[in-house]
This record gives sequence, C-alpha cells and structure tokens, in this order.
Amino acid sequence: MQNVIKLIIHKFKQLVFKLFKKPNDQLPYILISVLAILIVIASTYVFIELTRNLKTTTLAQFDTTITDYILTQRNPPLTKYFIVITDIGDVYGYLFVFTLCSLAFILILKKWTYAVQLIVVICLALSSNSILKKLINRSRPELEHLVTIETLSYPSGHAMTAMAFYGFLIYLFYQFKINLIVKLLLILLFSFLIVSIGISRIYLGVHFPSDIVGGYIAGFIWVILCALIFNIIKMYRKEINA
Repeated sequence: MQNVIKLIIHKFKQLVFKLFKKPNDQLPYILISVLAILIVIASTYVFIELTRNLKTTTLAQFDTTITDYILTQRNPPLTKYFIVITDIGDVYGYLFVFTLCSLAFILILKKWTYAVQLIVVICLALSSNSILKKLINRSRPELEHLVTIETLSYPSGHAMTAMAFYGFLIYLFYQFKINLIVKLLLILLFSFLIVSIGISRIYLGVHFPSDIVGGYIAGFIWVILCALIFNIIKMYRKEINA
C-alpha cells in the first residue's frame, strides 16, 4: 500500500508544482487527506441512497431465504454459542481484546500508536453507525429476539464494528514481522469472529441478513480509509524527519 501512496503523492506533487510554480511538500498530503474525507462523505451518501433503493421484493426474498435457513438451525447449544459470540462483539468484548492487543503493541512491538489507531477506527465505526441508523430508520425483524435490543436495525452495529475493529487488526498484523504461523492463526481468528458475529445477529433474530451485509460494507470502508490516512501520516513524518 505504501508504494501506491508514494506514487499518488508523487503525482500530486507534480500537479502542485505545475499549478503553483513552486515546491510545496505539505500540500499533497493535505489534498490526499481532504480527498479521503470526501470519500467518506460520498460513500455515506451512496450507502444511504443504495439502501433506499434496495427495499425491493428481491431484497426481501434474500432476507427471508437466509433468515429461514439460519433459524432452522436453532438448538440450545448453538443458541448459547451465538449469545457468547454476540457478547464478544459488544462493549466488554472489545475492551478485553483491545486491552490484550494494546499490551502486545506497547510491550512487545514498542508501538503505542497502533493502540491509538485502533481506538480511532472503532470510534469512527460506532459514531457513523449511530448516524446511519437514525438516517435510514429501519425497524428490527418481527421475529423472536433471543437477546434484548432497543436500537434500530440498519446497518448492523455489531457487523460494522466487527469488520472495522477486527478488519483493522487483520491489516495491522498482516504488516507485522512476526512468526508466519502465529500471523496466519490470528488473521484466521479475526476473520472467524467477523463472520460469526454477523451470523449471530441473524440467528438471534435481531437483524436481517441485509443489515449484516450493509454493516460489513460500511466497516470495510473505514478500514481502507483509516489505513490510507495512517500511512500518509506515517510517511509525512518520515519525510519531515529525513
């Protein structure tokens, strides 16, 4: 990703030099940051418009087919499992995982900035999810809810936060120079949690499948944009200190 960013910055510099007839090392980074913010705004707008247009018979059939299949799998042991999984995708679950990862970042990797980045990503996911829920205002499925829930339905906060939080952890651990087997196991674990948390919300009767898909898409957008911005900041600091 850094090679791509370097190429983009280089092209921006060339454009800036042509427009302003003088070097300005900071302007390309500012322009890219502004572009990232515009992408967030545009993506949110497109996401809302797409959601409005997806209220069709085809989407209803998709939700019904997937939900009916998952609900037929209900049994006491599986219900206990998915309640545990959905709790992992809640506040205390994230606090526990965040604490473990932060200790690893600070004590082993000597990089406290990764913990800060993780906080930024999850805060962005949570705040934007709350905004999207209010804007879209989709009610919960009229099914038996196996857990208590009071907020709106779309997009799924659990799915969106899981994708943003664990997706960003996947991005971070992919970069780390650690044992390959450990790295792969962690990436598989985080991927498993993302999928399981999403399925748990359908199984427990509190979300439509389309809620989960929407949450995954929105969370993934934050992973990509935050990774881009953090890389730009990192390279900018290197250039200043060079």
